[in-house]
Amino acid sequence: MYICVDFDGTVVDHRYPYIGDPVPLAVEWLQRWAELGARLILFTMRSDGDGGRDLLQDAVDYFTKNDIPLFGINHNPDQVSWTSSPKAYGQLYVDDAAFGCPLIHPPTFNKPCVDWKKVGPAVEKQLLEKR
Repeated sequence: MYICVDFDGTVVDHRYPYIGDPVPLAVEWLQRWAELGARLILFTMRSDGDGGRDLLQDAVDYFTKNDIPLFGINHNPDQVSWTSSPKAYGQLYVDDAAFGCPLIHPPTFNKPCVDWKKVGPAVEKQLLEKR
């Protein structure tokens, strides 16, 4: 399963252009999904060169530092054989801005973020059903 994952507000607190604190349980669930065979695609508005900073690379480095393998970065490498669309193909998108995505608002966080206690197990169930 291809899973596109936003970064700010989904994996870390909204502190753009900085890297915010980890959203509770995000790293653990992303690692678990990868263990179950999910192909994780970082799908973020961050880009390199903004104000002379490599903001996209900062996000990629966060995944690397936390042992979360990325299949793609703002694109799905497998889709080039069947489309030239710039939208990354995913079977599931996890994003704090997505309608219906469960959110929490930890007291020290800038804005609400993804509730991984709900999202993690729900996606794990889907991954296990596809095995």
